Amino acid sequence: MDRTRSEVNETVRKIRETAGGYRGFAANLPRARSERFREGEVFRRVFERVVEACIAAGLVGGEGFAVDASLIAADANKQRSIAGPDWHRDRDPKKSSRAVKEYLATLDDTAWGAASEVVPKFVSPSDPTAQWTGALKGPAFFAYSDNYLIDVKFGVIVDVEASRSIRQAEVGAAKTMIQRTEERFGLKPERLVGDTAYGAVPMLNWLVEEKGIAPHIPVFDKSKRDDGTFSRSDFQYDRTNDVYHCPGDKQLGTSGTVHEGKTLLYRASKLDCDVCPLKPKCCPKNPSRKIPRDIHEHARDAARLLASSEGFEQSRKERKKIEMRFAHLKRILKLGRLRLRGPRGAQDEFVLAAIAQNLRRLASLVARPPPAHAPYVA
Repeated sequence: MDRTRSEVNETVRKIRETAGGYRGFAANLPRARSERFREGEVFRRVFERVVEACIAAGLVGGEGFAVDASLIAADANKQRSIAGPDWHRDRDPKKSSRAVKEYLATLDDTAWGAASEVVPKFVSPSDPTAQWTGALKGPAFFAYSDNYLIDVKFGVIVDVEASRSIRQAEVGAAKTMIQRTEERFGLKPERLVGDTAYGAVPMLNWLVEEKGIAPHIPVFDKSKRDDGTFSRSDFQYDRTNDVYHCPGDKQLGTSGTVHEGKTLLYRASKLDCDVCPLKPKCCPKNPSRKIPRDIHEHARDAARLLASSEGFEQSRKERKKIEMRFAHLKRILKLGRLRLRGPRGAQDEFVLAAIAQNLRRLASLVARPPPAHAPYVA
């Protein structure tokens, strides 16, 4: 490079100052101008331009992505909330605030109102989309989930999405981000790294069958028994003959009937169970043993097989990069509580913060390249 070290440092300083000013820009933006920015998707366009710059600089590998979500407190408080059953959705949008209008507009969205039919314990009239949650094991609060999809090469955020702070909404946001990243940048990873929240059958099947992405994700499985009897994992599935083999070396077959649209039941013969010496440890309270199997259980099997590979252990280490992105978001950018209300307000702040983080990555790794084989730096 022809530039001196002082010039490079000045470039880094200016980019970081620009990145640090994004949140103040969002908080002080006049409402009318903010609405125009939202209508034109300006923040999203800026974010995508920064991602394109990171791709051009070689900071995005595209081979592996990691996904996760973090709770960010909403601009709402318990003292002014009302009980969930007392909140009524039949409101006139013309007489409502912007946050309430956005709430009404997203009732059928899978990332928002349609994510769960469970009535929340409390609702904030000023920001009814905010989710009352006690997920952090401390005092409950109103929050939104900030969902990140990052490339594991250098921790560049390739997409960001706001959602309700419940697992179903966060999984839906992950699908949205993966699809959008493929459409906008032509990037589809070979593997996706995530925690158990993304390890349910529908998500694993979507990754394996529909997207062809290897799920480096622990399987979400509640089949293990704690009463001393055999769990489902003690029965071996024979894919060729579509039967289970029990610890007593007998077969459990299925009629092929799908229950509740998703489950097959494999049943043992009562005659086999009656004379089996293992019955007290298998089905002591039932005439015979039955094993439920999801129609997409093969996706779970694929994830379990990957969990025993060396690559999975590497992915587990790389998942720390997305945790560091959230730590940086809260400790350095100080985004612990939102200043804007409603789904669009949360989305705007999350996108602006992601722009700032990617600009800092770009400044640190391009304007001042790391030495060869340097460890990952947040």
